[in-house]
Amino acid sequence: MSGIPTDAPEGSRFIEATWPAPGGVRAGVTTRVGGHSRPPFDGFNLATHVGDEAQTVAANRAELAEMLALPEPPRWLNQTHGTTVVGPQVPTDRPEGDAAYTNRPGEVLAVLTADCLSVTLASHDGSEVAVAHAGWRGLAAGVIERTVDRFSVAGDELMAWLGPAIGPAHFVVGDEVREAFMREYPADASAFRGAAEAGKYHADLFALARSRLRRQGITRVFGGDRDTYALSDLFYSYRRDQGETGRMATLVWREKD
Repeated sequence: MSGIPTDAPEGSRFIEATWPAPGGVRAGVTTRVGGHSRPPFDGFNLATHVGDEAQTVAANRAELAEMLALPEPPRWLNQTHGTTVVGPQVPTDRPEGDAAYTNRPGEVLAVLTADCLSVTLASHDGSEVAVAHAGWRGLAAGVIERTVDRFSVAGDELMAWLGPAIGPAHFVVGDEVREAFMREYPADASAFRGAAEAGKYHADLFALARSRLRRQGITRVFGGDRDTYALSDLFYSYRRDQGETGRMATLVWREKD
């Protein structure tokens, strides 16, 4: 990846995924650093649906493609907090879905987040990659499981990298969220810690994702250590910024031969 260090420092415009992916697989997440967007989207907002000016987002996206020397423009999705996984070479623009999969070199997959978790997957041989937008609704509904199902290999032949998300210290939810997970997997109770307010809990999205991945046979899981809410200079946060904010992009692709 031209010009991007393997271990990008905090404050970089793009943080490379820290995982032992095979050669030719590239992944990481953008930050809010740089770019052309004005407050409250300052500065490297990549979403067209948040109220930012269209031409500004277009300039940011063009800068992203140049900065990373992307082989193709990213496959942007119309995200709905669901479980639809978009396959390779979908002909429509902004297909509806919350995850994308490909086995085609050069196809750049992307999801947008600003507190929700991104989960990036790659097969051990590097021939297949995917990325999922996994907020609590998507996690509970099975977006990780649906994404893993698209691979031609079993879960024990996959690895995962967890991008930034709102951390448990700041992600307070009600009983309905806790129950949505525990209905199927009671052991997920360990990812919820009681909050000061009755009926409220601190929820750990990273732990919930690891639990889902483990059940799919995926034990090589990396990342999951950056809190979007806490790191205000680096990341957008929907909750911290009260809904008026930009979006980061988590990208994954296979380099062309």
